[in-house]
Amino acid sequence: MLHLIGDVQGCLGALQRLLADIDFSPSRGRLVMLGDLVNRGPASLGVLKLLAGFEGAATCLLGNHDLHLLAVAHGVRPLHKGDTFQDVLDSPEREACLQWLRQQKLAHLESGWLCVHAGVAPSWSAEQTLALAAEVQALLRGDDLPAFLQVMYGNEPRRWADELAGDERVRFVVNALTRMRFCSADGTLDLKTKEGAAAAPEGLLPWFELPGRKSAGQPIAFGHWSTLGLVNRPELLAIDTGCVWGGALTAVRVDGGRREVVQVACAQAQRPG
Repeated sequence: MLHLIGDVQGCLGALQRLLADIDFSPSRGRLVMLGDLVNRGPASLGVLKLLAGFEGAATCLLGNHDLHLLAVAHGVRPLHKGDTFQDVLDSPEREACLQWLRQQKLAHLESGWLCVHAGVAPSWSAEQTLALAAEVQALLRGDDLPAFLQVMYGNEPRRWADELAGDERVRFVVNALTRMRFCSADGTLDLKTKEGAAAAPEGLLPWFELPGRKSAGQPIAFGHWSTLGLVNRPELLAIDTGCVWGGALTAVRVDGGRREVVQVACAQAQRPG
């Protein structure tokens, strides 16, 4: 069985209950975690240790909060007021957890589903998405991680061109895969608006609604967008259902042509920020 699971954000108790509800066992099941494993919830360290223990039975994508943890741990960014991953930073297992996190992916294809944390740039095919994700993954696993983390932040460029190179290329790929929600008609990313699709500012559309999107027809699953809520379409799954904000943690079984949604309520409710 293959289950895709939305943003956990340190909510270990909800994740444990969800895994029990889907009867997950690493000996006979597979998980794809859609990113934002840590932060905001109470037990980031516990989530990382649990998932790392599943080894090959779990593929974990990196979200913006996971990258933020790496940046803070390497002295590139300061802790934010709402950050709750101090348990990782203070742990004797800190280095093992950070090394494990560096080995995770930004995009993954399994059972016909292209899985990302936030989105796919409208001008990218599924194949290009995986190739660009692999470029960034190599930097994450390389010898000069702090240098990569330094150039990762920023909102420019906001539109993809195949000619992009160096820091600009890396930054756009990271922003598309871990931060994007809305785009303009020409594929320019809007990285500020966080409301749901119904509240889109004039001239913006959810990235997956853009006409002519190259990845159209490719089943895509993503998280990141809690205000969007559950979207369950034949070729699109949005499954960040706001666990850490008092919503639910969602798993979707997608293998063998079967679609099954399982949700657990989360007792850990934080204020968005």
